[in-house]
Amino acid sequence: MTERPQKKAEAIETWNFVFPNQSNPYGNMFGGELLAIMDSTAAMAAIRYSGQTVSTASSERVIFKHPIFVGDRIRTVAKVVLVGRTSMMVRTDVFVDRNEGESGEKDILSTTAHFTLVAFDENRVPCQVPDLIIESETEQKHFELAQQIKAHVKRREERIQHVVEKWG
Repeated sequence: MTERPQKKAEAIETWNFVFPNQSNPYGNMFGGELLAIMDSTAAMAAIRYSGQTVSTASSERVIFKHPIFVGDRIRTVAKVVLVGRTSMMVRTDVFVDRNEGESGEKDILSTTAHFTLVAFDENRVPCQVPDLIIESETEQKHFELAQQIKAHVKRREERIQHVVEKWG
């Protein structure tokens, strides 16, 4: 059996403007529109890391911290923070870049989520991904948070399965 390769994750960054068709009548960006951008950026990070086609399996711990409005510039940053055999958890953060001048408000963390993506080979069969190299303290913290999220998801799925089995 060959040893699994190791790889350092690279942060992927995308930029977008928020247009009126992406918002509600009050000018706030729709959460679903934002999640689509976040999912796409997470997929790019997972593709870059694995070198494979990927598909989103789940999104977890979506936290909307600060509103985003029409006309805002948003920067989305995604990075693989945890890997399984064929899956990768990608932390995805969205920052609002308002460049408010004198107020100093710039790069406001708006939204954070964790997406789990699965790597596929050319036959659409899940395939192995490299082990993750963790070097910095921040990477270690993000790794530990991702482990906690994964454990929480597993407990939640077990509780749901128990209810399904009990009540059919």
